[in-house]
Amino acid sequence: MDRLFALCGELGFSHYGEVNTAALVFRQEVRDMCASGRCGSFGKCWTCPPYCGTLEEFSRRASAYERGVLVQTTAVLEDAFDGETMLAAGEAHKERFRAFVRRVRELFPDCWPMGAGACGLCPSCTCPDAPCRFPEEAIPSMEACGLLVSDVCAASGLGYYYGPETVTYTACLLL
Repeated sequence: MDRLFALCGELGFSHYGEVNTAALVFRQEVRDMCASGRCGSFGKCWTCPPYCGTLEEFSRRASAYERGVLVQTTAVLEDAFDGETMLAAGEAHKERFRAFVRRVRELFPDCWPMGAGACGLCPSCTCPDAPCRFPEEAIPSMEACGLLVSDVCAASGLGYYYGPETVTYTACLLL
């Protein structure tokens, strides 16, 4: 884990720590939030519900992993309406996380990454008309898998809220 944490620091994550794999509870109510259309990706992305897999599949898959890492990118906003910084921080987090996954897969080829937000790897997803262009690189979000991120962070001893006028993106990599 020390090598992975050193890599987290090298890549510029704001916060990181070991995930409590017992805290990975895949919840229907989280998937219901996806279905409500809050982020706009439901049914429009291979890594989002309903196409990304079932809660039962995720629960079975997670039971095969003993350890993992939570990584976060936190940005300070000018004010609560600073959408530009929110978007930039989200993109920076995705880039860091993809780099992290590439490096970790060199050591742990069967690791399971779960990111933050819709995949965003391609400018437009082929879903549902054609197969995913990059199935080995596409990453579902923790929420798409049914995880309540704040609960996973709390159970793992990692913060979730870092104060007013901040935004934090969280991802997880199981080993």
